[in-house]
Amino acid sequence: MIKKIDITNPKLAREVLNIQIPSYKIEAEMIDFYELPPLKDTVETLKQCEETFYGYYLNEELCGVISIKTEKGIIDIHWLMVHPKHFRKGIAKILLDFIESNFVDFETIIVSTGSKNIPAVTFYLKNGFIKTEEKRIAERISLTSFKKEI
Repeated sequence: MIKKIDITNPKLAREVLNIQIPSYKIEAEMIDFYELPPLKDTVETLKQCEETFYGYYLNEELCGVISIKTEKGIIDIHWLMVHPKHFRKGIAKILLDFIESNFVDFETIIVSTGSKNIPAVTFYLKNGFIKTEEKRIAERISLTSFKKEI
């Protein structure tokens, strides 16, 4: 079941962090870059981020989260994360499909991920996104941006 998450609620922000930190630790290891911004978040920074969060719950347990910002016909996915113990269960696809089917007044979805994060790059390509840019942001890391018309 997917539910909107009130990220200003400290308890819910903590639940999101309990998905975010383990998920992005895996990405940090994968891309060999440990200064990822999601690893530095706190309950307070999440409460102030001004993103809209949706969570995938399985038996009342939060297993995956997507956060977005919307503006001028564009959905910008900021985070799409699944707790590592729930990898390979289709949760990311369910969350992405939820956004696509519930934001029908929007034309485009954009998202970026670490270029070395092969599972994420493959996921977005497999789900109809096209690569729009690859940008080096530090000596050892680059981000790949994607776009999908909906």
